[in-house]
Amino acid sequence: MKSGSKGQPEKDNAPQRPGVLKILQSILAGAFGVQSDKRRQEDFASGSPWPYIIAGVLFTAGFVIGLILIVNMVLASS
Repeated sequence: MKSGSKGQPEKDNAPQRPGVLKILQSILAGAFGVQSDKRRQEDFASGSPWPYIIAGVLFTAGFVIGLILIVNMVLASS
C-alpha cells in the first residue's frame, strides 16, 4: 500500500468501472440526444469502451426488432 503525505494512503487514480445502471442511462440519453457533456466525459474517462459498445449494439438491435414487430402487428391487423 502506497502512502501519501502524512502517512495517509494515496487514492488510486485508476478509472472506476461504470455500473449497469450508469451504462444504461448513458446509452438511453445518447440514443435520444440528451447526453450532457459532463456525463459524456465521465463515460470516456471510465476506462474501457466495451461495456458501452456492447450495450449500444444490444439496445439498437432491440429497438430495430421492436419496430419490426410493431410494424408486422399493424400490417397483420389491417
